[in-house]
Amino acid sequence: MLEVQFRIADTFTASLAKLTGEERKAAKTTAFDVQMDPSVPGLSFHRLDRAKDKNFWSVRSSRDIRLIVHRTASSLMLAYVAHHDEAYRWAERRRIKRHPRTGAAQIVEIRETVRETVRPSYGAENPPGAPAKPALFAETPEDELLAYGVPAEWLEEVKRANEDGLLDLAERLPTEAAEALLQLATSGVPDRPAPTAADEAPFAHPDAQRRFRVMANVEELKRALEYPWEKWTVFLHPAQRRIIERDYGGAARVSGSAGTGKTVVALHRAVHLARAHLDARILLATFSDALANALCTRLRRLIHNQPNIAERLEVHSIQAIGRRLYEINFGSPVFASGEEIGELIDRAADEAGERRFSRQFLRTEWSKVVDAWQIESWEAYRDVARLGRKTRLAETQRAILWSIFSKVRSTLNERGRLTEPELFRRLERHFAGVNRPPFDFCVVDEAQDIDVPALRFFAALGKNRPDRLFFAGDLGQRIFQTPFSWRALGVDVRGRSLTLAVNYRTSHPAAGGSTSAGRISDVDGIAESRRGTVSVFNGPEPGVEIHESVDAERAAVSAWLAALRQEGYAPHEIGVFVRSEAEMERAAEAVRSAGMSFANLGERAVATVGSVAVGTMHLAKGLEFRAVAVAACDDEILPLQSRIESVADGADLEDAYETERHLLYVACTRARDRLLVTGVEPASEFLDDLRTDR
Repeated sequence: MLEVQFRIADTFTASLAKLTGEERKAAKTTAFDVQMDPSVPGLSFHRLDRAKDKNFWSVRSSRDIRLIVHRTASSLMLAYVAHHDEAYRWAERRRIKRHPRTGAAQIVEIRETVRETVRPSYGAENPPGAPAKPALFAETPEDELLAYGVPAEWLEEVKRANEDGLLDLAERLPTEAAEALLQLATSGVPDRPAPTAADEAPFAHPDAQRRFRVMANVEELKRALEYPWEKWTVFLHPAQRRIIERDYGGAARVSGSAGTGKTVVALHRAVHLARAHLDARILLATFSDALANALCTRLRRLIHNQPNIAERLEVHSIQAIGRRLYEINFGSPVFASGEEIGELIDRAADEAGERRFSRQFLRTEWSKVVDAWQIESWEAYRDVARLGRKTRLAETQRAILWSIFSKVRSTLNERGRLTEPELFRRLERHFAGVNRPPFDFCVVDEAQDIDVPALRFFAALGKNRPDRLFFAGDLGQRIFQTPFSWRALGVDVRGRSLTLAVNYRTSHPAAGGSTSAGRISDVDGIAESRRGTVSVFNGPEPGVEIHESVDAERAAVSAWLAALRQEGYAPHEIGVFVRSEAEMERAAEAVRSAGMSFANLGERAVATVGSVAVGTMHLAKGLEFRAVAVAACDDEILPLQSRIESVADGADLEDAYETERHLLYVACTRARDRLLVTGVEPASEFLDDLRTDR
């Protein structure tokens, strides 16, 4: 008897997410019934005679909700769900077929039907007298376009597309074809899908697996339907899957612009390691407790009810796991406060009669150099490179400074006080001497802001063994940490540093307005290009508004939020961010004026359902929302004037400005569909980077 495979398409989960709660509940119940026994008469299978693909059937879920099912002798696939008329129209305009060149199964929109119904002009007409815009792919051989996965029936449209119609066209093509065309249009070099043998199953192709998945049992289907907007739990890009499942000869790092799926890769990598090594303990670490809580939530959605994985996979912030391991091995730490350290520095400087260096310089020299690098001797301080500190110091100056810092360190030791860098230094030395570390594998998310002591700690856990360390991060989102050499600390990712190039979160206009630099390099010289990064879905242009007063800005943001509610956005799908706590009330008042409640991200790990998330730009890190407003982007607020004035050395201003710009980038790239950036005249100079009307 021929085994029938039960599949789900990403178009089904995407359409399921658009239904109301009650409609989704009914559709999911029907989906489970179809999987369990499609022969049950009550399911009311109805063949769609008007569909060009004769394998499309409809299944009644409720009075007006219909599931579109693709049914053959060997497979049954959930393809789409919507209200009756919309569901039928969708099926009548699509075929599921094998691509003639790549061999991948694709959902292909029927070109003739599209032209009859909506008459798109992918080579958009120009205003009278304007020069004609060139067709982007007129000179690209059809054979090459086919190799990228462009359906044969869409070659004509692709060949005449110009830049005005490219995004509309891309939304109608299979994703591998859309990605390739967008990369070609931005001077990128697309990957060509590997062709499969004629006798190989079309659904086995890597590009098919990004949109179709076999559901082996009810539990798998339940997980796929529980959070239909979290498509990453079920469908992965081939580039992501290769990175996740690859074996590495040492430490590895994945990077990419915001929204390219680095956290998704980190989550799947941790689960992959747990499945591949049945007795291993895996640590998934990230920058803060709030992000660790968010990772826990996403991890539960990914592994569902698989206790054999959950009990071996721990999720912590880097600080939390450091303190926990310290307590286990040394006892409870007693930390010196920042105020106590500042007083010790001032006292030691007074005793040394030192007046040439400002108090701010002494504090930052301690935190960024002496404490960060755990310098314990005059020789070490004399020779340290002081990365990130642009003020050059002669040996005589260093000698004076060391006389101050050595007193601070000895006093802290006498009092039994620790600093966090010292905690990690002790852990590093401890685990460097043990045969079996507490974790067999470590996966670190938001790694761009990892500091020196923490990286040394992870290096001790990894011990340069294959696959043991995996990092995910974006240098363009570095907002806390001064750059330093990973290689010098024993973490060498050369040859194992990979970059993701497809933005899954931010629409093309929003991504284009908030993108980071086209080429980024780390201290070890590992460069990554961002110019080939593409977003494959369209959306409204980001709004950049400069108002005459705070009241006018509040009214504008409030009206924007109210309009989102009218369009069906749920409050928890919206975030509002400002530069610092001082501007929080401006954001909160705009939310209140729109008739919505808000959740302060500084007080909660994640926003509460029913409330708009409000927080500082620093707290936006690692989160995402359908719509984001970045408010109070005034001059002297962004960049923050108090921070600029506190820079101890004029040579450090460049780094201060860079991280302030990164903050705006982080906040803006939290938006999936809609982005509004506002300020009061005179506005931040950074807003010029976002303006599209210049």
